[in-house]
Amino acid sequence: MKSQYDLIAIGAGSAGLGVSIAMKRLGFEVLLIDRYDQRIGGDCLNDGCVPSKALIHVSRMMHNARRTQPFGWTAEGATDLAAVMQYVRERQDIIRAHENAAYLREAEKLDVALGTASFVGKQEIEVRPTNGGPPERTSARNIILCTGSKPRQLDVEGIDRVNVYTNENIFTLKQLPQRLLVIGAGPIGIEMAQAFQRFGSQVTVVGSEARILDKELPEVSDLLQKRLAEEGIEFKLKSRVNAFRDAHIAEVESAEGRVELVQFDVVLVAIGRTFNYDDLNLAAAGIDLDDQGRLKLNDYLQTTNTHVFAAGDAAAGAPAGQRLFSHAAELHVSTLISNLITPGRVLDKKLTYDYFSWVTFTDPEVATFGLLDDELKKRSIGYERLEYDFAHDDRAIIEDYEYARMILFTEPKGINPFGTKILGGTIIAPNAGELVQELILAIQHKLTAGDFFNKIYPYPTASRVNKSVWVDHISDNLPGIVKKAVKWLY
Repeated sequence: MKSQYDLIAIGAGSAGLGVSIAMKRLGFEVLLIDRYDQRIGGDCLNDGCVPSKALIHVSRMMHNARRTQPFGWTAEGATDLAAVMQYVRERQDIIRAHENAAYLREAEKLDVALGTASFVGKQEIEVRPTNGGPPERTSARNIILCTGSKPRQLDVEGIDRVNVYTNENIFTLKQLPQRLLVIGAGPIGIEMAQAFQRFGSQVTVVGSEARILDKELPEVSDLLQKRLAEEGIEFKLKSRVNAFRDAHIAEVESAEGRVELVQFDVVLVAIGRTFNYDDLNLAAAGIDLDDQGRLKLNDYLQTTNTHVFAAGDAAAGAPAGQRLFSHAAELHVSTLISNLITPGRVLDKKLTYDYFSWVTFTDPEVATFGLLDDELKKRSIGYERLEYDFAHDDRAIIEDYEYARMILFTEPKGINPFGTKILGGTIIAPNAGELVQELILAIQHKLTAGDFFNKIYPYPTASRVNKSVWVDHISDNLPGIVKKAVKWLY
């Protein structure tokens, strides 16, 4: 470890890896710090995106195998959860092969320190090695805090009696619970609820909100909940767990005050994320927290210390809002690098989520992007709402997902409907996360309805819906004078 660096990244998750590797490749001297080698890759590799999607992949294969029974194929047997988790670990290990200290030092020529970092000055830190060696001090022109977040803990009476899991340890389960109680109806809770229901658990979801995935459009949440209920998941919404009477009984109270007892074997708590900066000694660097315990940031992800920035989950306190996704870290990194390498240290690129998207990897998937109606109203931006029912799509008919829907928010129609641009929207459908990519690109590059209308899609690709919605819209909104003119020209 050198005494001086151009940049130090504290935390080797998606944000830390992204900013340190990029800056090193640009020719800067960079130090990356994390407590443990096995935690490099952060929540995404170890406890989040990678293991959860591997788990969902296996559960989807099992579910689809059972659906073949009407065609003469029969799939039977109990889920070997230990084998499932072994598959999950194998997938993680493949990715971990290029997300570890030795690889980063050799392949990327990065300086990597394994230990606990804390500030001893505005641009100086001390690293206490994990292996117990003597602490070392170093400094940098700029320091990026990429320290992530942790699962919020549930604090109710009797929880010490219960076998409680979060996303950090649910992937260590070796036996399938007969009854799984999921507390929290956000993306993590709902994704895991469906996966374990498909493995063979009886899953009950308790959520405090009136609907699941309350950040999504109400009709999208309702459609997904209906699909999940058809698979056997039980929902108790607008409810909370008051107490655990013993190791297998939860007392659940509804908003109306009705109390019922829910039996379970294992509890998964997915009620949000929290932040802990105690080890960093932020006061020594003049870094303040907001009233929610998050880093106080400006529009450029800069803390109250002008040489210290944040990225990833650690940037939840940014004025643009909170987006706790691995790809949000990617956006933060690109924003930071753009500003850090601007001549004269001029910060001119503000963080914006106007083009941001996210996917909930249930079946069907929910993919949301851009600006939705609430934000458009808040900004007094005029818009129209377009809906497309997949019951009219040949690919959906062929593969039995006619229930799917697309909802788009567009500019108000003018005289020329071909010139309409997209502002945001949502798709709920199998592989919605893939279908939506073309629409995200359309927003970023201001493509119009005419650009989709004139594109020829191979038949019957699923992404043809991105054209079909515009065919219907233009057909319904072509002014009469245009039709008369076309006929006259003919």
